Amino acid sequence: MEMMERDVMDKLEDMSSVYDFDPITGNIPATKVEITVSCRNLLDKDTFSKSDPLCVLYTQGVETKQWREFGRTEVIDNTLNPDFVRKYILDYFFEEKQNLRFDLYDVDSKSPDLSKHPAELNDFLGQMFCTLGEIVGSPASRLEKPLGGITGKKCGTIILSAEELSNCRDSATMQFCANKLDKKDFFGKSDPFMVFYRSNEDGTFTICHKTEVVKNTLNPVWQPFTIPVRALCNGDYDRTIKVEVYDWDRDGSHDFIGDFTTSYRELARGQSQFNVYEVINTKKKMKKKKYVHSGTVTLLSFSVESEFTFLDYIKGGTQINFTVAIDFTASNGNPSQSTSLHYMNPYQLNAYAMALKAVGEIIQDYDSDKMFPALGFGAKLPPDGRVSHEFPLNGNMENPYCNGIEGILEAYHQSLKTVQLYGPTNFAPVVNHVARYAAAVQDGSQYFVLLIITDGVISDMAQTKEAIVNGAKLPMSIIIVGVGQAEFDAMVELDGDDIRISSRGKLAERDIVQFVPFRDYMDRTGNHVLSMARLAKDVLAEIPDQFISYMKSRGIKPNPAPPPYTPPGLTHHHTQI
Repeated sequence: MEMMERDVMDKLEDMSSVYDFDPITGNIPATKVEITVSCRNLLDKDTFSKSDPLCVLYTQGVETKQWREFGRTEVIDNTLNPDFVRKYILDYFFEEKQNLRFDLYDVDSKSPDLSKHPAELNDFLGQMFCTLGEIVGSPASRLEKPLGGITGKKCGTIILSAEELSNCRDSATMQFCANKLDKKDFFGKSDPFMVFYRSNEDGTFTICHKTEVVKNTLNPVWQPFTIPVRALCNGDYDRTIKVEVYDWDRDGSHDFIGDFTTSYRELARGQSQFNVYEVINTKKKMKKKKYVHSGTVTLLSFSVESEFTFLDYIKGGTQINFTVAIDFTASNGNPSQSTSLHYMNPYQLNAYAMALKAVGEIIQDYDSDKMFPALGFGAKLPPDGRVSHEFPLNGNMENPYCNGIEGILEAYHQSLKTVQLYGPTNFAPVVNHVARYAAAVQDGSQYFVLLIITDGVISDMAQTKEAIVNGAKLPMSIIIVGVGQAEFDAMVELDGDDIRISSRGKLAERDIVQFVPFRDYMDRTGNHVLSMARLAKDVLAEIPDQFISYMKSRGIKPNPAPPPYTPPGLTHHHTQI
């Protein structure tokens, strides 16, 4: 009996990790981006020679907003036009606002101890603030900005270039089979499946792939699968990959058959005697003297190919156009009353403004002209009180564009004073409005993101579904943020994560809608900064994949980025490194 109990306990331990894994959200390590720094016309602080510059990069924590030193370049002696060799490697997330600060110092060679705070021993030459999105979103992912921070002085310029690390783009396709696995089922043969884990820096393992279950066999052949190399080994080819083999049970209490370890470098050798693995069950091995192994797993095929990434397209010049549509239906409540979702509190942004700002501030880095169409729906318009489901917030039918996120907020506040909240809640007109623009540019040069902010219950579900199914063929994505306390069942259906949305028997060819309820992000402490960062992260996280799925389905390749720019000033051989 004791023996049996122990087996059950072992089983539960083995299971916990297999259970939690959702292949859709299985976290893939971030894309890594390499930042190169150059400066031109720095201030000259040295009396007898030119400055000896050093650049220090600081990153900012989401919660604390404190700046932390991330790293430093080398010091280059005696130049006002440094091209630093040492680069910064940063994790890049499209869905986050990653604030950066670059500080330049003139290093006094008499005190080589750089471990002290740079400001204590060196002259400050200026600084520049930007986001990582701004650098990658600039033409050819190259950002040039003036250095500031010293009043009344021109501090020269800083030039930042971003390059995605190449091993971030590889995907490996492989197929495995197994032989003579241990029989675990009382009445039939085993139903085997495998679980793959990559090892982390700290020795722990993270699940990264689960095969399908092959029923009733001890010699399964699994389907080939494709996985980003990053997910398998985070770009380190010699890092351990652990593979566990299980016998599937209907009740979820899968039996552990055994495991083996390998590495990306070993797998990349392809089918060979090196890629036949003995599956070992350590507990069995300890108990049984004659134990050999619990079967073998063989790699049948292995290939790797480079995929185009989101950043390849951005670097090649694809622009992301951001449009916002705001719900002006009467169910929001009278804007002059504090209970209204549209209430204009002089001291604090309302939910509409907060959601708009959180999402807009990130997307704007990828739109070069920062001019955004802003629409409203569900209101009666002056002078004649006709109901409109796609009216420009700035009142200009010919030109609905607002300048920057601030411009949208201003137009939103103005329109609340001029239109009358009414109804019904129709989404289809604004979806079709953006679809018309998207249909006009299907060459991959532009991608459209529509943010709809609504208080909920939708009146034109059938028309909206049809609009979304049509939009799924176009370069566009839709984000819906639900504000207020309504039931958002219809929005969850439009989101299509569980069941792909269809209209008149036609399935949407891509999932293009992401919905979140605003109320899930309001934290009790009133820390809006953090909760809005979480909201933006959740609604934007799917955009790069939706973007890539459109480009792939249309066979669109990114434009080659223009050749790297060498700034005027110095040719390289003058620079002392």
